[in-house]
Amino acid sequence: MTAESKDPLAGLDPFDLFDAEAERLDHFFRGLDARGWDRPSRAAGWSVRDVLGHLAGEELYNHACLDDDIDGFTAMLRREGVGGGFDGFNEWCVERRRGVPVEEVLQEWRRENGDTRERMRALGREALLPTFAGPYPVGSQTFHYASEYATHADDVGAPVTEDEAEERAWWRARVGAFVLAEQDSKAEVELTADGVWVHAYGASELLPAPVFVEATVGRLPDDHPLDRRLRAALRCLA
Repeated sequence: MTAESKDPLAGLDPFDLFDAEAERLDHFFRGLDARGWDRPSRAAGWSVRDVLGHLAGEELYNHACLDDDIDGFTAMLRREGVGGGFDGFNEWCVERRRGVPVEEVLQEWRRENGDTRERMRALGREALLPTFAGPYPVGSQTFHYASEYATHADDVGAPVTEDEAEERAWWRARVGAFVLAEQDSKAEVELTADGVWVHAYGASELLPAPVFVEATVGRLPDDHPLDRRLRAALRCLA
């Protein structure tokens, strides 16, 4: 991370961003018919309905953090025979909801996520949240949640208007830069007026913000020309 971009999140409100992406998804889900729910998403192996199942299921973890009950969450995974870390948990969340009427899953997600967003906002940006990785700032965790929701909104094809596309790409780029620094990535990143300059392993590129975002969330097409070393170094949110 360069000196020019030490605080890429300055001026952003994580709670507003999380709310906006949740509303985007909710509005999109409300308009789907059976064919729309069964359509493949951009998330490998998941339909649009599966993405909803994932979002609903992960609220179990979100609430465990808010309730300071990570031990209880871990015990639940053991009882259910869920292994494989978060990937295994995510697949379990999807599988167990595939036989549930989609309207019930949608109501579950709305209820549980609405509670998560309300409680996170009430705690405030500087409060510490218990997580698997230890205590972590609520604001930072909310940025992670907002980024994930934006990624899944794109995965299912939720519309983004022309008026909001540029600003949305830039806040997501700023979150990506923050997470790369947080993870001590090998990638050097500088946010500039012309795009995002990245450097790692002797390779450098000036990327448009949307391309940088897609790299950080692991959604670049296989045939994208970005240097493979840079692609690997930039992936931090998926």
